[in-house]
Formats: sequence, structure tokens, C-alpha cells
Amino acid sequence: VQLQASGGGLVQPGDSLRLSCAASGRTGSSWTMAWFRRAPGKEREFVAAIFRSSGSTSYADSVKGRFTISRDNAKKTLYLQMNNLKPDDTAGYFCATSERLIYSELRNQNAYGYWGQGTQVTVSS
Repeated sequence: VQLQASGGGLVQPGDSLRLSCAASGRTGSSWTMAWFRRAPGKEREFVAAIFRSSGSTSYADSVKGRFTISRDNAKKTLYLQMNNLKPDDTAGYFCATSERLIYSELRNQNAYGYWGQGTQVTVSS
């Protein structure tokens, strides 16, 4: 399984970006996919996830109402639409996937076995 994240960039506060994560290999629509991020000097943290083929989603409180996670199973691609970006959203964003995690593990980065390389998002005026 390989994950390739893209779509990051330098934007101003209030702008929008859409991140993409293209998956290849054995992964499929039944796998859970997620976004995490790591800001400079901070631990990697959960951002959003979409659980298996149910379509059930979960968001960190800090992004709820501004970010939307979605997936295109035919393209094996995960998206993160980020609106009303804030300087605190500045981070490297990583996509991850897991075949077997259960719902209670959704926000646990240790439950994900496959990771993309990350794409940088910088929000600054």
C-alpha cells in the first residue's frame, strides 16, 4: 500500500485548500482513511477520518465545521477540504489508512499501518 499526499501550499487566513491523498496497492473502499497533522514543535495530532465503507466521519474539535473529509473509492483518493484556514492550521498534513481498526481507534495514530509522506500547509498573512 502506498499513499501520496498533495495539495498543500502557502495561503492567507480565511483561504481554502483541498488536500488529496492517492492510494495504490491492496487498499480498498473498506479501509479506514484519515488525516493527521504535525505543527512545528508539536506532536502529530488527529484531524479527520472516514470509517471503512460506512462513510461515517469524525473530526477534531479544532477543525469541525471548517474541514470536510471525503473519498472517491473509484479513484482510491481521499480528500480534505479545508475552509476558513487559520494560522494554527499550519502543519505538515499526513494521510493514513488501516484495514482493520475498529471505530474506537479512529483517532489513534498507532492504529494506522500505512502513511503518506505529508504535504505542507502554511497559513500566514
